[in-house]
Amino acid sequence: MSTDTNTDTSTRKTAGAPLTGRDWGVLLVLCGAIFLEGIDVAMLNVALPSIRADLGLSTGSLQWVMSAYVLGYGGFMLVGGRAADLFGRRRMFVFWLAVFLVFSGLGGFATEGWMLVTARFVTGVAAAFMTPAGLSIITTGFEEGPRRNKALLFYSGTAAGGFSIGLVVGGLLASVDWRWVFFAPVVLSALILLAALAFVPKSPRPDRAGQSLDLTGGLAITAAILLLVLGVERAGHTSLTWTLGTLGAGLTALAVFVAAERRSAAPLVRLGIFRNGALVRANAVGLLFAAGFFGFQFLVVLYLQELRGWSTLETSFAMIVIGIDAILSPVLVPGLVARFGNARLILGGLLLASLAYALFLPVGADWTYLTMLPSLVLIGVAFSLAYGPLTIVATEGVKEEEQGLAGGLLYTSFQFGAALGLSGAATVNVAATASDSPDALLEGYRAALWVPLVAALLATLISGFGLRSRRSADSRVLGGGERPADDSPSELPAAR
Repeated sequence: MSTDTNTDTSTRKTAGAPLTGRDWGVLLVLCGAIFLEGIDVAMLNVALPSIRADLGLSTGSLQWVMSAYVLGYGGFMLVGGRAADLFGRRRMFVFWLAVFLVFSGLGGFATEGWMLVTARFVTGVAAAFMTPAGLSIITTGFEEGPRRNKALLFYSGTAAGGFSIGLVVGGLLASVDWRWVFFAPVVLSALILLAALAFVPKSPRPDRAGQSLDLTGGLAITAAILLLVLGVERAGHTSLTWTLGTLGAGLTALAVFVAAERRSAAPLVRLGIFRNGALVRANAVGLLFAAGFFGFQFLVVLYLQELRGWSTLETSFAMIVIGIDAILSPVLVPGLVARFGNARLILGGLLLASLAYALFLPVGADWTYLTMLPSLVLIGVAFSLAYGPLTIVATEGVKEEEQGLAGGLLYTSFQFGAALGLSGAATVNVAATASDSPDALLEGYRAALWVPLVAALLATLISGFGLRSRRSADSRVLGGGERPADDSPSELPAAR
């Protein structure tokens, strides 16, 4: 009995201890990798017009430059997450970071559209293996509780900062030569790779007795996600028959995957993980939050550049205020999590996001930047409140040997949500725009802005169930004459 007590006391002391120099070294390496992934995507976004002009790409071909990365990233994320659990997180992280480095550089040498599309697809696959491996290194290397929360919030803030800073850096590099958008990440990747070899500790080879990478399940879920993301991504650019056929094929592959996992002795995704209600809610909310966030940014960029005639660089500087979350996530949010809990912060972030989208609905043809600023600032604050806590909730309480899988599920939800939001916003925008006149363009934007608002409101509704479950859990504990072990909301059952 005394041994158990001593162990519990030791664990609590360790969980509350400050991060060591070694911890910060590991964390900075992993934050560098997620920053690299964010800045890579953002820089490409603002460089697309220059790429089209130089390579003579059609609009359809240009769309594939973006879609190829999304397909590779979203399609292989679950396989990547499970591979980290089975073959070693550090090994997967380092190897696929090297692949990311090589193919990002190769994209800069492309002279034909197909070369660039191929490079972007492989880069997306590399990110699909690298990202969940990096996240699971944090969730297994930092004890569950304040230390892990601090690390995850710092990590999520860096991810957001990469995207925001990438918008500006991409605009600057593209103004010189779009190829530097691909060459610049090579330098950063090389530095992160060297730091990873030095700081990320080697871990024992995972015990794979009775386990293997479920190839049948892997092929089925990869095909399902590829087809579903492709169907959503191309919905606004192809016929309804093609879209429905692609989505139908994706759902069929998903059914095959579920059937295969039920029969597999070593499934790629243990279906029992979905009995964790908090994890399921976090993934559903993450999907809808990403849909609203990326759909809104897409429409704002169109509004500023197509209707207002702002340059790429002007648009980048206008949007950078959203990057306030890179400061708030590591500095302010840990204290808020400790005081209010993850569930309340997520709900608060979603309410702010809904307010931001609603404020932008009546957008006018002559709005000043100060008129737009409240929505942009609120989005940044909303992201800081919701994104990090969602990462905590989606990985909290999950067994160590399934942390890679939990990270893969979350990032798959984010990626699919981004594709859904972009496609939905683009489809409504095209359908509601009657002509190329300024008034018609404005009506199209106003109609499409309902897409992120509806997504945010749905996410808020689902998040509310999490808060309600938390109150029910508290009532059961207190009604039984017991007090929670820790009065901090972040440690209560439904805050997870």
